[in-house]
Amino acid sequence: MNSMSPPQLAPLHQDLRPGWPEIIAAGITYAVMYRFGPPLAENAAGDSGVIQGLALAALSGVMGLLAFFAAFAVRLRSWSAFGVKAAPRRWMFIAVGCGLAAIVLTETVSLIVVQLVGTGAGDVQGVYRSAASAGPLALTLQLIFIAVLTPVGEELAFRAVLTNALSRYGHWVSGIVSTLVFAVVHLDLVGTPKLNLVLIPALIVGGINAFLFLKTKSVWPGIIVHAINNGLITLLSLAG
Repeated sequence: MNSMSPPQLAPLHQDLRPGWPEIIAAGITYAVMYRFGPPLAENAAGDSGVIQGLALAALSGVMGLLAFFAAFAVRLRSWSAFGVKAAPRRWMFIAVGCGLAAIVLTETVSLIVVQLVGTGAGDVQGVYRSAASAGPLALTLQLIFIAVLTPVGEELAFRAVLTNALSRYGHWVSGIVSTLVFAVVHLDLVGTPKLNLVLIPALIVGGINAFLFLKTKSVWPGIIVHAINNGLITLLSLAG
């Protein structure tokens, strides 16, 4: 009798993370929406700053969703391959703390920047505050668009696709590159080419959320951070 066991075949490993095809599909979709979406929204709103603010807030979420689904359709990966899966409960609580910390850090850095360079660093999201301050209905819609739709759409596009796909090159490369891309696309959303204050929360939230995604492989902690940040900034702007 041969007591030797037959050789064991090594299990095949298939990396189901999105890759460059998904990045390209998402990037092209987002770029087209980025180029044509804001002007169309502004023209449709006419002279109404309230409607313009609501439209742009909704558009930021729709752009992310369309980019994500373009990437998803390339190879029809599972939802979990994109990080659309539950995260450990403790990381959800950590995300709440990170969201609050992001607000404090954003306000502190913004104050320092304004003191150093003055108000020349424009705030391109002032139109969002116009919408939020136009009454209870406008505020409710603005919070739905900016604190629910936008976090979901942008986290799916920038963390589920970009951060996720780049993670094969290492966490540092993935985190830094995806954070910088996320910040850059926020610079000119409403047509202001100069440096503006929205770069600050974009860098802070982008960096935090890239870390959370790479740590948990789930988009949900980042969505929580993003929602807290956008929601509280909107509410705090009403007291300003």
